[in-house]
Amino acid sequence: MTLYPVPESVGRARRWFRKFMAPYGMNCSVDDCVLMISELVTNAVLYGEAEEAWRVRVEWWRVGGSLRVDVHNPGFPARVRMRRPAANDAHGRGLCLINALSDSWHAGPSRFGGTVVSFLLDDAWKPEDL
Repeated sequence: MTLYPVPESVGRARRWFRKFMAPYGMNCSVDDCVLMISELVTNAVLYGEAEEAWRVRVEWWRVGGSLRVDVHNPGFPARVRMRRPAANDAHGRGLCLINALSDSWHAGPSRFGGTVVSFLLDDAWKPEDL
């Protein structure tokens, strides 16, 4: 999915994921997936930067029994870091949520240029669907 780098794209990404994944009867929490996608698309919109027009790319696919989600933006990979926000901080919890809800996550250079942040959920598919 390719999105404009605007706040409205966060809701669009949530709706599209729910719509496209509904027929698969996933074994994992779709709500958790949607929350993590929301956090990563929000970060991509807020922190992506380029001199020319750009887009946020969201990809998901099955890797064996796992679900992998990648979110790409033209920002700098070195800026991706998990913060330890204070209780009264309004921001900075996105990657903490990803870390808590996913089985693993990674940030690094995107094949499109810029940054990709990925998460993996093990056992996301029902055993009979494998």
